[in-house]
Amino acid sequence: MDVGNIAGLVVLALLAIFVLVTLAKSVRIVPQARAGIVERLGRYSRTLNPGLTVVLPFIDRVLPLLDLREQVVSFPPQPVITQDNLLVSIDTVIYYQVTDPKAATYEIANYIQGIEQLTVTTLRNVVGGMDLERTLTSREEINNALRGVLDEATGKWGIRVNRVELKAIDPPPSIQDSMEKQMR
Repeated sequence: MDVGNIAGLVVLALLAIFVLVTLAKSVRIVPQARAGIVERLGRYSRTLNPGLTVVLPFIDRVLPLLDLREQVVSFPPQPVITQDNLLVSIDTVIYYQVTDPKAATYEIANYIQGIEQLTVTTLRNVVGGMDLERTLTSREEINNALRGVLDEATGKWGIRVNRVELKAIDPPPSIQDSMEKQMR
C-alpha cells in the first residue's frame, strides 16, 4: 500500500466517525412522563413530548428533561409567630406537578426554591392572623389557604400545586410542657 491509499482510508474512517457521531446526536428518545425543551441557536424552539424525535446536531440543544409526574417536596420546619406572640415551628409538605414545561423553564429560575419561599411567606401570613389554639386545631383551614395562594402564584410558572400538608405544628417548649401537665 502506498501513502495515498493510507491517507484516503484515514480520511474515510474520520468521515465515517463524524457521520456516526452526528447521527447519534440527532436522535433523541424522551421517556414517558418527561418533557424536553429544545433551544435552536439559544432561543426556544419547541417542547419534546415522549417518544423518538430528531434534532439538528450542533444547532439544537436539548435542555435537561423535566419530570411531569407529581412530585413531593418537604420543607424544613419554619418558625412562625402567632397572633398571641408565640413562636411555633411548622413543618410542611407540598405535592406539585409541572403542567407547562416551557413556563417552568423560562418563567422562573428555580421553581422549587420559589415554591419554598412562597410557602414560608404565606404560612407566616396565615398563621400570623391566628392564635395558638386556633393554629393547632385548624390544620385543614391552613392547608386550604396555603394551597389556594400557592396554586394561584405558581400557575404562571407552569406548576400546579395539588396538595399542601402540615406535617407538624410544634408549640414552644414551655407551652408544650404546660399542655402535657394539663393533660395529666
